[in-house]
Amino acid sequence: MSPALRAGCILPVLLVVPFLLAWAPGCTARYTADWASLDARPLPQWFDDAKIGIFVHWGVFSVPGIGQFSEWFWCWWKIQKRADQVNFMRKNYPPGFEYADFATQFHAEFFNPDVWAELFKASGAKYVVFTSKHHEGFTNWPSADSWNWNSMAVGPHRDLVGELVQAVRKKSLHMGLYHSLYEWFHPLYLADKASGFKTQEFVARKALPELVNLVTAYKPDLIWSDGDWEAPDTYWNSTEFLAWLYNDSPIKDVVVTNDRWGKGCYCKHGGYYNCADRYTPGKLPDHKWEKCQSIDKRSWGYRRNMKLSELMDLPSIVKDMVYVVAMGGNYLLNIGPMSDGMIAPVFEERLRGLGAWLGINGEAIYASKTWRVQTENSTANVWYTAKNNTVYAIILGWPSKQVLQLTVPKMSAATQITLLDYPNVPLKWAPLTPSAGLVIAMPPMPVSPGNAWCLKLEGVV
Repeated sequence: MSPALRAGCILPVLLVVPFLLAWAPGCTARYTADWASLDARPLPQWFDDAKIGIFVHWGVFSVPGIGQFSEWFWCWWKIQKRADQVNFMRKNYPPGFEYADFATQFHAEFFNPDVWAELFKASGAKYVVFTSKHHEGFTNWPSADSWNWNSMAVGPHRDLVGELVQAVRKKSLHMGLYHSLYEWFHPLYLADKASGFKTQEFVARKALPELVNLVTAYKPDLIWSDGDWEAPDTYWNSTEFLAWLYNDSPIKDVVVTNDRWGKGCYCKHGGYYNCADRYTPGKLPDHKWEKCQSIDKRSWGYRRNMKLSELMDLPSIVKDMVYVVAMGGNYLLNIGPMSDGMIAPVFEERLRGLGAWLGINGEAIYASKTWRVQTENSTANVWYTAKNNTVYAIILGWPSKQVLQLTVPKMSAATQITLLDYPNVPLKWAPLTPSAGLVIAMPPMPVSPGNAWCLKLEGVV
């Protein structure tokens, strides 16, 4: 029996039936509600092939839109009582103004999902992850379990999730949904927390019904779970949910999940690993992973007071993305739209610049695999990927003397080298040593906005 039932909670029929199917003795379901079984599920291939995704943090927090990690505004103001947020409210809003009042100002009047989807497509991304609900609890879809605190009941009066799902899929991109398990101020969660998480009223009546609703209503290709760190996975009934998701849900064959399903789970259990935000491993991981990184280095949600110096420029984005892919990861690049639904021009410029670079060099990124060596040990800033029998050397910064030395590849009689900018023009090269390495004569090249180029090495090992 589930922990929720043992605790005396009654799960809605929508949840009980699929979960019991997953647990029932003698059941022929492929996956059981335990980590040993769930962790053995192969990751759907589309995710590893995709490599690049766009993360979108948007919600009521976009209205005040100030301070580091602006999406945490409510927590900083009311729980942490940080001076920046407290003083901002004191100076700009009347006494008695509550966070819920921001929802009436979340109009999303310029939100055009087709415009967003076109930009995401132009960025070169293959999937999108959109915040269905952040820790504030406001849902960007008409959740029946979030009465009067959702985008249909107040603010935009629109199904933001549904509109974006439809637009993104028209562009043939995969659609993922971010969902926070916990909510800072929900009374049922606070009561469960006060019990030491021995009760599960919030899980049974809020968290799991909303997750099932998202799955059945929108059929996301990816579920990006978060807000899990205060309570163990047994409180969240995570393994029961995932067993249903993988066995009986309408997306059981395609869905990808991350690793944030309870305290102590991340980097250990789940589909692929996010580990910590901006996770950057120092050596090649032995499990599929993803780095989430925000263009605004100080926040995931939009900040009205952000400065240009606090944003990643295009060369930094390309460099970061190349490192991640060479190390076997996916790169999830975040933007925070304004509360009115506009995407800041500086974010658009970065995304279109990334897409232009991938338009030339994407062959070395999409569906690539890690090579036997990830980077050069020499002074050259070069990273390697591979696909079939081809190796790609991605150069970060043009060699100053038009000559590039690669110490790692071993040449053969069939070795041929081209630059993806000029794919039909073989480059001249010579052996660096009798056993390994190449000296390549690089052609004159114009400046690249991304400050990165890619060599295609055929006939090397």
